Amino acid sequence: MLRRASLRVTRPRMAVLSAVHQHPHADTESIIGQVRADLGGVSQQAVYDVLRALTTAGLLRRIEPTGPVARYEARIADNHHHIVCRSCGAVEDIDCAVDTMPCLTPSNAAGFTIDEAEVVYRGVCPSCAAAN
Repeated sequence: MLRRASLRVTRPRMAVLSAVHQHPHADTESIIGQVRADLGGVSQQAVYDVLRALTTAGLLRRIEPTGPVARYEARIADNHHHIVCRSCGAVEDIDCAVDTMPCLTPSNAAGFTIDEAEVVYRGVCPSCAAAN
């Protein structure tokens, strides 16, 4: 994947990709923790730099479904949406609601050519609902 994106294959890049593939929707701090567990002493800045490079190269997608906390996912080949639990913050993928990409057609696009739509559904996950 890295070579196809014209990126050098490095241990930090491999570790970040692995962490995001294993833990979809992980936040930056969780990714840093996983990379450090795998590689040992990797700086926080190095992980931030790798996340930026992988996102720019189109290998990861940066999302913010829960507000200002960035999360990363490897599901990049489609225009899916997310559902967030209001209680525990769990995030799950939701396939495109209707129609084809970008899934939604605004009543007025203000002259923009739209190529992506992002929708965040909010509710309570089954585990939290069962606990109440």
